[in-house]
Amino acid sequence: MELSAEVEGQISQWRRYVSSHPTVAGSDVEELEDHLRSQIDDLRDVGLDDGEAFLVAVKRMGRMDDMWREFASEHSDRLWKQLVLPSGHSSESATDQRGLIAAVGTAVAAGVATVALVNGIGTDFDSDPDGLIPRNIILVVLAFVAGFLAIKRQISGWPVVATAGAFIASFAATNLYPFSFVDGHTAALTAIHLPIMLWFFIGLIYVEGDWKNHDKRMDFIRFTGEVFVYYTLMALGGGVLLGVTGGAFAAIGLDPESLIFEVLLPGGAAAAAVVAVWLVEIKQGAIENIAPVLTRVFTPLFALIFAGFLATVLVTGRGVDNDPEVLILFDLILVVVLGLHLYSLSARQPGDEPGLFDYMQLALVVSALLIDMLVMFGILGRISEFGFSANKTAALGENLVLLVNLAVAAFLSLAFVRGARSWAKVERWQTTYVPVYPVWAAVVAFVFPFVFDFV
Repeated sequence: MELSAEVEGQISQWRRYVSSHPTVAGSDVEELEDHLRSQIDDLRDVGLDDGEAFLVAVKRMGRMDDMWREFASEHSDRLWKQLVLPSGHSSESATDQRGLIAAVGTAVAAGVATVALVNGIGTDFDSDPDGLIPRNIILVVLAFVAGFLAIKRQISGWPVVATAGAFIASFAATNLYPFSFVDGHTAALTAIHLPIMLWFFIGLIYVEGDWKNHDKRMDFIRFTGEVFVYYTLMALGGGVLLGVTGGAFAAIGLDPESLIFEVLLPGGAAAAAVVAVWLVEIKQGAIENIAPVLTRVFTPLFALIFAGFLATVLVTGRGVDNDPEVLILFDLILVVVLGLHLYSLSARQPGDEPGLFDYMQLALVVSALLIDMLVMFGILGRISEFGFSANKTAALGENLVLLVNLAVAAFLSLAFVRGARSWAKVERWQTTYVPVYPVWAAVVAFVFPFVFDFV
């Protein structure tokens, strides 16, 4: 029995959606469509009309994300072949080739520009006491990453203009602000916070300017975690490669130090950033699940360590040492915890009931909240003792930003495990709060130098 034209159109749309994923070949699509049509026929036999039968059949086939994981598991050899080779479909092949060409060209350009910066005008790291080279290198690499994404996703218009303006302002602040590099801190604060701000402008390109879209912001959060994981893996491999290179040259009586530290290391690190982004982009439909998987391993470990730490504080009555290095260490730990929370959100199925892992997440967030409060007391203690400075004010603001996030996340997570709130509320809070981070980073990078007289 033939289906209505409306349902045939819906099946065509479903087929195009399935075909867009790199794990699914043409024969797989045919198999899935046969299964879908069989389900529809069975449902029509029991009295459903065409439209109702289509909706129920799609629902019965399960979540598409589960299907991608099943295909990835069954066809892993195909995934790795597709890492560099085109998929075989003419339109997808052309897109893959363009992406590969753009990635290689941008990566090479980033590497060459970085090496030129390191070695330009007779300057090297040893004769750069103010750290202008490393501060500019980060901006240069991020500029090439932004350019690659704009080319890869064919983005133009206001997102590109806004991102370009942010990079121009960042280069100007880095090189034109009259920083005091003797006993000064605002130069370092600007160098640290500008990349944070710029990464979110890169996110503006990633979401194609649709920053208000909740789902796209969550996609960018996933993308960020995957890029970090891929880049870390590539850095480890690159370290091994440089070690082998050094040993090989030393074996024939040559000193490769200049080659490694002035060419291979800076050039390779810059190029790897673009390559990491490309790898995540090209494989996002198939193997973009590394960061959330890691959260399953580290969440219980961090929860146990934090619980033990808080118990020790309670028993001994000792607070967090207000030494600057200690406070910075705790801030970094809290950022890692927030990352674990974010990527657990990105991996969770919205309809699942609260489980053991959700209780672990709640324990982790609550523990992080309490530790953040201890750190806040430590920072306030230093301010009361020594007064305000650029570093202490920035640390206070950053901990306040984290405190608000963790407090609301803890409240919503508790409501979720009690059945009073949906998981979507917990997730939406994080994506809604995302713009706070680049705004604060911009304030520290651009405003603090003036407030504290560039010291």
